[in-house]
Amino acid sequence: MSTESFRHFTDGRVPDAGIAALFSVENRFQKRLDVEAALAQAEAEVGLIPEPAGRAICAAAQLDKLDLGRVAAATAAASHPLVPLIEEFARVVGREHGGWVHWGATTQNITQTADVLVLRDAHTRVKGLIAQVLRAMSKQADSSAAVPMAGRTHSQHAVPITFGFKVAVWIDEMTAHVDRLERLEDRLFRVLMGGAVGTFASFGPAGRDVESRVARILDLSTMPVPSRAINDGIVELVLVLGQLAGTSGKIGKDIYSLMQPEFGEAFEPIPHGTVGSSTMPHKRNPQLALDLQSTSAQLRALAAPALESMLHDHEANGAMTALLEDVAAQASVLAGDILSRLVVIFDGLELDEERMRANLALSAGLMGSESLMMELGERIGRQKAHEVVFAVAQESGRKDLPFLDLLTQDEVVATYFDEAEIRHLIDPANYLGESVAIAHAMAQRARVVADRLEMPDAVAETEAAPARKVVAAPPVAAPPAPDAGWVASEEDVTPAAGRFPAGSGDKALVPA
Repeated sequence: MSTESFRHFTDGRVPDAGIAALFSVENRFQKRLDVEAALAQAEAEVGLIPEPAGRAICAAAQLDKLDLGRVAAATAAASHPLVPLIEEFARVVGREHGGWVHWGATTQNITQTADVLVLRDAHTRVKGLIAQVLRAMSKQADSSAAVPMAGRTHSQHAVPITFGFKVAVWIDEMTAHVDRLERLEDRLFRVLMGGAVGTFASFGPAGRDVESRVARILDLSTMPVPSRAINDGIVELVLVLGQLAGTSGKIGKDIYSLMQPEFGEAFEPIPHGTVGSSTMPHKRNPQLALDLQSTSAQLRALAAPALESMLHDHEANGAMTALLEDVAAQASVLAGDILSRLVVIFDGLELDEERMRANLALSAGLMGSESLMMELGERIGRQKAHEVVFAVAQESGRKDLPFLDLLTQDEVVATYFDEAEIRHLIDPANYLGESVAIAHAMAQRARVVADRLEMPDAVAETEAAPARKVVAAPPVAAPPAPDAGWVASEEDVTPAAGRFPAGSGDKALVPA
C-alpha cells in the first residue's frame, strides 16, 4: 500500500511514527516469507514434508535472496498477489526442495497471517506512542490542575473548571482506548491456516497440529474456525482506532478554538520560523491541531468500509479481503500520524493563565449563578431559587447591567445574603468543585497506564508479588485554587504581546 497520500506538510515538525514503513512492499513480502518458513517448519515437524525441505525453506526465507524485479514482472503478467513471490521463493530454495514451498496452504493463509504480523508491530508502535501522549498529558494535568478557566457547554459559559480538569477528560478517554486495544489482541493476533475454505482438507489429519505449531513459531494464537470469511478481529482494530481518532479530533478541535484570539487561552507549540500564511505575516496558525481534525476525520471514515468488509459471501470473497487489508493499513498509519502530533502538542503546550482569568470575568459574575442558586435553594427550595436567579440573570443580560448590582437589589436574594456573601458565591474561583482532585487523580492514572504500556513485564511482576501491608499516609489537602477571592472588574487586561489586539476590553478578575 502506498502511503504517500497520507503525508502532511507538517511532517517535518513531528517525529516519524515509524508505522508507514511497516506497510512497505518489502516488509510485507518478508512477513510472507516468515509465514511460509513457519509453515514449512511445522509441516516438517509433523512429517508432512521432508525435514531437509523444511530446513532449506527456512534458510532461504530472506527477502534479499529474492529477485524482486522478477517478482514484480511476474505479478503484472500473472495478475496474482502471491504466486509470483512463491515461484521466486521456490527458485531460491532450489530444485530439490522448492516443490515443498507453500504446501497445502492457500493464498489468504499466507497474506492474512503476514498482515497480522505487520499489524502486531504497528499495534506495538501505537501503544508506545499512546504511552508518550499519556506521560505528556499527565504533566499537563498536574501542572494546570488548579488553573481556573471557563467551562463551556454548547459553546457558552457554563460553570468554572480548571485546565487540568479539561486534560483529565482527555486522559480518561485515552486510557479507555488503551483498554480496548489490549482487549482485542486475542481476537486479532491469530494465524489463518485452514487451507482453501478452513477445513484443513489439504493438510489431512495433521491440520490442527500444523496450525498450532505455526502459531507457536510466530507467537500467535489459533482460530477456533479458521475460515477466510472471519475477519472481525481486524475490523475491531480499525473501529477502536476510529474511536481513538475521535478523542484526538476532539482535542484538536478544543485547542484550535482555544488558540483563537477571542479565546487566547492555550497554544500548540510553534517553532521559530514556522510560516502561518503566505500573505499575512502575523498569522500563528494551529497547524497540528488542524492535522488532528483532518486526519481524525480520515481515520473515522474507515469504520464504514471496515464493517463492509465483513460481508463475505459464502466461504470467501477476495474483494472483502482486499478492502480490509487496505483499510487496516491506512488506519494504522493515520493513527501513528495522529499520536505523534499529540505528543508534540502536549510536550510544548502553552497556557495563558491571565487570559483565562480575563475570560472568566467576561460574564461579570453570571458564571456563579448556579452556585448562588444552590445556596439560595437551601433557604427557599431549588425551583423557586432557580426562578429568582434566572430572572436576575436574564435582566442582566438584556439590559447589560452588572449581575452583582442586580442581585444586591433583589428583594429575595438580599433577604438571605449581604453583598460580601453574594460576591463570594458568584466568584468563579470558589466554585471549582472537584476539578483539582480529578486532575491530579487522572494524571496519576495516565502515569500508571503509561508504565504498563512501556514496561509490561515489570508491571506484571509487581502485580504478581505478594501483597504487603501498607500504612496509609495522612491525607494531603489539594492545593488551593490560585487567587481565591476574585470578582469582576471593569479594568482592561493587556493581552500577551503579539497574540491579540490591544484594548480588547476584556474584564479581569482582581482581588476583592
